[in-house]
Amino acid sequence: MKIRNSLKSIRGRHRDNQLVRRKGRIYVINKTQKRYKARQG
Repeated sequence: MKIRNSLKSIRGRHRDNQLVRRKGRIYVINKTQKRYKARQG
């Protein structure tokens, strides 16, 4: 899992990326390509 300031650039890299809010943090998750995982904040 990467920790980034901005997740918008990561989200655009793969069409299955999803932006999710959990517990006040923003995550990018991807069910098909597991390497796209990131957290902000």
